Amino acid sequence: MEWKAAEIVAVLGWLLSPVITLLLPKVLACLGFDASQKLRELEIHIIPELKKTVRAVDQERMMQRGNRVKTDLDALDKMAAMLRHALEDAEDIFDDSHEKIVVRCWHRLRRAFAVCIALCKSSCVWIAGVVRTKSARLLQWARESSLSLFLLPRSEEPIPANNSAAITNKPIPVIIDIPASDVEPDPVTSNAEASGNEIVPVTAGAAASNEPNQVPSSSEASNNEPDPVATSVEASDDKPDPVTTTSDSSGRWLSCLCTSFDFFKNCCASLYSWLAHVFEAACFYRDWSYQVVGIKKCQENASLFDMLDVFFTAMSRLKLKKRIQQVENTVSEVNKSPLLGVAGNSTPKDIANKNRRELGAASKREVFGREALRDDIMGRLREIPQGDAPSYSPCYSVIGIYGVAGSGKTTFAGYIRDYIKEECKEEKLFDTIMCIHVSETFSVEDIFQEMLKDISKDSLPSISDHRGLNKKLKEALRGKRFLLILDDLWVKNKNDQQLEELISPLNVGLKGSKILVTARTKEAAGALCADKLIEMPDLDEDQYLAMFMHYALSGTRVALKEFEQVGRDIAKKLHGSPIAAVTVAGRLGANPNISFWKNVAKLDMLNDTMDALWWSYKQLNPDIRRCFEFCNIFPRRFKLEKDQLVHLWIAQGFVKTSCAIEEMEDVAEGYIQELVSCSFLQPKGTDSFVIHDLLHDLIDKIVGSGCFRINNERSQRGGWKGDVPRDVRHLFVQNYDVELITEKIVRLEYLRTLIIDVVEEETPVEEKVIESICKRLPKLRVLAIAFSKKHCAIKKTKKFSVPKSIAQLKHLHYLAFRTNLSCSVILPSALTKLHHIQRLDFAGGEISEFPSAGLMNLQHMICGVMKIPNLGRLISLQTLRSFTIWNKEGYEIRQLRDLNKLRGSLWIHGLENVKSKEEALQANLAAKERLTDLTFNWRDDTRCSPEVEADVLEGLCPPVGLQRLEIYGYRGSRYPDWMVGKQSGGPEGLRNLYLIACSQLGTGPAFEAFPHLRVLRIRACSWDSLTGNMERLTLLKKLYIIACKNIRSLPTLPQSIEEFYLYHCNDELMKSCRTVGHPNWQKIEHIPRKFYLYFCNGELIFVNPFAAV
Repeated sequence: MEWKAAEIVAVLGWLLSPVITLLLPKVLACLGFDASQKLRELEIHIIPELKKTVRAVDQERMMQRGNRVKTDLDALDKMAAMLRHALEDAEDIFDDSHEKIVVRCWHRLRRAFAVCIALCKSSCVWIAGVVRTKSARLLQWARESSLSLFLLPRSEEPIPANNSAAITNKPIPVIIDIPASDVEPDPVTSNAEASGNEIVPVTAGAAASNEPNQVPSSSEASNNEPDPVATSVEASDDKPDPVTTTSDSSGRWLSCLCTSFDFFKNCCASLYSWLAHVFEAACFYRDWSYQVVGIKKCQENASLFDMLDVFFTAMSRLKLKKRIQQVENTVSEVNKSPLLGVAGNSTPKDIANKNRRELGAASKREVFGREALRDDIMGRLREIPQGDAPSYSPCYSVIGIYGVAGSGKTTFAGYIRDYIKEECKEEKLFDTIMCIHVSETFSVEDIFQEMLKDISKDSLPSISDHRGLNKKLKEALRGKRFLLILDDLWVKNKNDQQLEELISPLNVGLKGSKILVTARTKEAAGALCADKLIEMPDLDEDQYLAMFMHYALSGTRVALKEFEQVGRDIAKKLHGSPIAAVTVAGRLGANPNISFWKNVAKLDMLNDTMDALWWSYKQLNPDIRRCFEFCNIFPRRFKLEKDQLVHLWIAQGFVKTSCAIEEMEDVAEGYIQELVSCSFLQPKGTDSFVIHDLLHDLIDKIVGSGCFRINNERSQRGGWKGDVPRDVRHLFVQNYDVELITEKIVRLEYLRTLIIDVVEEETPVEEKVIESICKRLPKLRVLAIAFSKKHCAIKKTKKFSVPKSIAQLKHLHYLAFRTNLSCSVILPSALTKLHHIQRLDFAGGEISEFPSAGLMNLQHMICGVMKIPNLGRLISLQTLRSFTIWNKEGYEIRQLRDLNKLRGSLWIHGLENVKSKEEALQANLAAKERLTDLTFNWRDDTRCSPEVEADVLEGLCPPVGLQRLEIYGYRGSRYPDWMVGKQSGGPEGLRNLYLIACSQLGTGPAFEAFPHLRVLRIRACSWDSLTGNMERLTLLKKLYIIACKNIRSLPTLPQSIEEFYLYHCNDELMKSCRTVGHPNWQKIEHIPRKFYLYFCNGELIFVNPFAAV
């Protein structure tokens, strides 16, 4: 009964599986287990509403701080923090949804398969046990079913189930169709080699012959002496008793089955194949019958595991649904607050101009520290074009000034206007001067009216239509030299339609007319094609203090010395902002009381300045705003590297692409360009920036406790004693401190960024400390130890092991343990569970084993020495410093074939292991268009022939956009066509070429393929001379010839060379280059800077410049 019940349940389950698969998701959805709809709502509705609410709360916080009581401000700050935290939780939800659906269900299904396999194995063992215990019931089933299916007789008549007489003594041919590659059949006859489609003779019964069947076992096969198998316990002789009864026949059947167990194992493959076809046909008719009534499979090959998938996914998504609901509740709760709605009534123009001065009336404000800038501007305004200019060129030229809000641009523009009218009255530079403030949403008609008012000195004209105003303005400007000041221009590009309409009537004036533009962005300042843009400079401390004290105490009779020190303290808080100095000084001047001043010195005095800065800031794209807010994690005046900013922003999910083919790095670099244009990021050297202190104050107010900095100086005794906000999301720590990490930082359960800038040289980084971070801070997206590039990496540690608990950081995108060259980094296999990891940075550390499986999102791999097999799987890689070729599986050069997203620099070692041009072509270097720096390195191991090396280098043609190429140890018989100009498609824009230890006799290679070459460095090469066409390199600036002992003469060199270096070369060449009149000297005479380095009597001599002998 138990077996029949199980069979009924199995059959019913199979028949109803399409219905269950169809209805189960719907039932679970009705019960609240399906979160897919909620995920869509989160992406389409909830997050946009959340961002909108964040902007509204921030607007209320920033614009109403002076009109709010402290409790309301605290409530608004709390709401802002709640909303930002909810936005971060929403981003985590998307991460979790992908991971749980794709990863966890796969692991569960894999475990389910393992359980099924184990059950099948146990079932087989049980069946074998039943067979060996001579079960009569199993025997009857075998006789009726199995033998009737597989032991088919030659005659067409069926075999009776219980008729022993029907059993013949003739062997029955059985075809066993078992592929030799899949199954190795056991010997079932005296011929042990029977396999494939061989006919195996098997008797159908024992009664057909007086001789028993000889069925050898595996042991008998080795002796080739098969023994008879007795079928009865009474059999003592070699000849068994004949079978005369049904029970005796059954016994012989059972004996035959037991001794042929190995044979049935081989038949299982055929049985499985046959059942599979039967099952497939049954499924087809089952599904067809359901389709007739309108029931379709939910997915192809629906099965029990599909239902398990649906169930496990639903269970995991139930938790996601609850989290989404929490985010939605947060937005609803904040939107219901009565504190919102006041700031939204202010128009953009009102907010923008809340504290700005109007340019319409003449300014009497004094200007401090702008004399140099004034003289520069006046010099440009006095310029008048000479000669006959083209008729299509405008009559005016443009001067652009840009700077952050509050830097004094408006005041300076008014000062220039007043200076021209009052100080340059006799020069009559301009016939008319127009001063117009241009808001972001300006009206061309309104500006035309303002311009006409300045020209006529009358009230606004009665004309209001665009055409009429344009015509009247042309009449007023015709034949006049004018100065038009456009203050605070917000146009973003030169093709703006409104801007074109604005300047359309201006070209009727005289040559020498000028337009002076002030703007907050560099692009806006240059929108009218300004030749040279001017950034508004900062005032030095003394100039700023003089301006502050002037506006605070001008016209009052007080003891200046008494107020000067307090005034200096207040002025320092204003961070050099001219607009802040004027505003705060005006309030202080209204109450010239020293006690009042001292109290004010303890307060935040930047409210009015923040309004102007805030309005400028909120014009940015919301994603750019989040990126800039994140910068508040860094200390003031911290030098921000572009590469670091880009990847930190991407790791946090702040960078959004508009299409699938757009790279996040490119979008993030666009963000930086816009921030630099708006002066929110100020360039400081190449690809590095700083943030003005005033802007730090702005984002401090916006972000609140979301970002926090611990400035624990090295000289600080007893460690850092401050408190860290428990809800902090992004944390920057100046110096590595074990006590600080273990006692305070690991308690910050919501932390998403942990950056430890410096690890002191004698400070070890212990694995247990990192393990505590991994276990206690599960929300981390960025973990960086020894972040600073200007300080040494981790030195004390010789062997650094990343703990297995790193797998608990399931949201981790950015992992950096910057170690030195002597450190060996051990990575656990658990690293493969970090499905979101994008950047691994170990600086100079050596990685001998790398568990790359599963890290399909890894984009940047940074380390010193790396040995990674099957690197070609990481098709998302963009940064790979070096790749070494070995004569091992998984280390071939073809591993580079599909890594076409690589960018920056790449060093390829071990090229002596590449044996042909075909192998070299598999690297597919020409397709890696983002590579800018490439190095080829042949080592002094076993080398191929010079002809083979030449073919290999021919196949390594770099991409067209390559900027720098180095070739080490090349011994080929020739140089490739892409290098000597015989083949197009090579790196035509190459700027730097280094050839080191290249061993070829005769003249060096021609460089005709590189017409843009700027730097050529030749070192330790065996050439007799340089190529004779060097003069064709007309852009070459630097030429290095180092340790080339065979070169004795120089070719004619291009006139463009500015620096020439000759180090440790042939004595004859070294001397001739310093001998006046020598041909070699004549060929370098025109070079302004020459450097000479050589040994003389064991002493190193350096000569600069070359002096004639």
